Amino acid sequence: MSIVPGNSRVQIRDSRFEIRNSRGFTLLEIILAMAILGMMSLAIYRFVQSNLIAMRASSQASAAEAPYGGLRDLLTEQWQGLPQGRGGLSGEPFKLNDRQRDEIRWKCSAGSGLLTRYAGGEFMVLLRLQPQSEKSDQLDLGLLRKPADDTGAGPERESWVPLIKNVRSLQIGYFEPRLNSWVDRWTDSARLPRLVKLTIGRTDSSVPWEAIIPISRTPF
Repeated sequence: MSIVPGNSRVQIRDSRFEIRNSRGFTLLEIILAMAILGMMSLAIYRFVQSNLIAMRASSQASAAEAPYGGLRDLLTEQWQGLPQGRGGLSGEPFKLNDRQRDEIRWKCSAGSGLLTRYAGGEFMVLLRLQPQSEKSDQLDLGLLRKPADDTGAGPERESWVPLIKNVRSLQIGYFEPRLNSWVDRWTDSARLPRLVKLTIGRTDSSVPWEAIIPISRTPF
C-alpha cells in the first residue's frame, strides 16, 4: 500500500512535465519565426522586382532597336537588287546647323524599295532626313518617292514615308575599292559601291546606330 502513493506522485510529476513540454512555442520563438519569414519575403520580393525591371528594360531596348533592324533589312534587300549602271545609286553629303544630313538615292520599281507592290513604272527613292513639321526641330528619317521619268514632278507627285521618328543626324559613307577607303559621296553612275555605311545619331542614346550594308550579295 505504501508503494502506490509513491507511484502516484511519480505519475503526477511526469504528467506535469508533459504538460510543460506541450505548451507550444513561446512568444520569443514566434517573434523570431515571423522575423525570419519577413526577411525571406523581402528577399523574394526584391528578387522578383529586379527581374521584372530587367525584363522591362530588355523589352524596351528591343522595341527601340526594332526600327533600325527593319531599316537595315529593307535597305539590304533593295540595294542588293540594284543593276549596275543606269544611275542605279548616288549619294551626296549635306550638313545643316552642324547636323549631318546626308542623302542617298536609287531607282527601283514596285516592291520593298517603294514599300508598295502596286506602283507602276520606275521611281526615284531618296533616303533622307526631314523635319516633322515646318516649325519643328525634330527630324524623321524616311523615304521620299517620286517618278523617275518626271524630273519636273512637283510635291503633288511625291510621297513621304517616315521610317524612324526623331533622329539627330544621318551620315552615309561609300567604300571605294579603287582607293581602298571610305568616301563621303558617290557619283559614279557606271558602277555601284562595294559597301554603304549608315551612321544615325539617336535621341534616345548617346551612341549612334551604325550599319554596313554590302551591295553585292555574298555567295553561300
